[in-house]
Amino acid sequence: MIETNDALRDCLAPAKLNLFLHITGRRPDGYHALQTVFQLLDWGDTLHFALRDDGRIARKTAVDGVPAEHDLTVRAATLLKQHTGTAAGVEIDIEKCLPMGAGLGGGSSDAATTLLALNRLWKLGLSRAELQALALKLGADVPFFVFGRNAFAEGVGEALEAVQLPRRHFLVVTPRVHVPTVAIFSEKSLTRDTSPITMTDFLAQQDCSEGWPDSYGQNDMQRVVAEKYAEVAQVLGWFDNIAPARMTGSGASVFAAFASAAEAEAARAGLPAGWAGAVATSLDTHPLLAFAA
Repeated sequence: MIETNDALRDCLAPAKLNLFLHITGRRPDGYHALQTVFQLLDWGDTLHFALRDDGRIARKTAVDGVPAEHDLTVRAATLLKQHTGTAAGVEIDIEKCLPMGAGLGGGSSDAATTLLALNRLWKLGLSRAELQALALKLGADVPFFVFGRNAFAEGVGEALEAVQLPRRHFLVVTPRVHVPTVAIFSEKSLTRDTSPITMTDFLAQQDCSEGWPDSYGQNDMQRVVAEKYAEVAQVLGWFDNIAPARMTGSGASVFAAFASAAEAEAARAGLPAGWAGAVATSLDTHPLLAFAA
């Protein structure tokens, strides 16, 4: 990252994986009660922020299918400006890397990086807790990225407790299909009664690399998504002969863990023609963690 008095450049908005995702019930407000572990990756979108002296919030780059007024970075900046009353403006430049509708948290991570970066660039001094409260207004995954550490999450994903996870290397394969989260959550066949677990239960399995991630939990959405989207089922089937794999979030990306980056790269080299895969390494903390206390 490059920081000057009037700009922040090369700010990573890291992807996330759901190492497992259990749906334990449905709340009175209609939202689903979840349990998951979020894992940060050293792979994601890159954002650049430059101060404007006219107070405007402007997106410099177009994002396919996302008008500026709907872009989570613009919405995050607008929300922060309204909350604080700052006269400052910003120009936001986005280098998209993460596919949309993939369960990697791309838009949510972009929004969180915007909140953290502007807290610094605009010299606001908001606490992490205050930023997380704003983040929840933008989406259920955004508070995790502001939290900035790998986390055991409950509720709708906003109740977070930091966890220490082993260093791992991942191959993430994303089929060419957009999976709408709301539609999957609405499926009648979706399991909504997985028994709750404790963080201790999960962490007890983390030193056991054999068969991971299949050695603990599951993604309750995976069966439904694989039945509706043949592309996701095909990727899961391809991994059967490579390494235990799991879908992240509501899909469509599928990941597997490897002991080394070289092993992950070797697996990627064997992907069928036309398939998109990325090798990424786990992060312990968000690159902009220090931008809020």
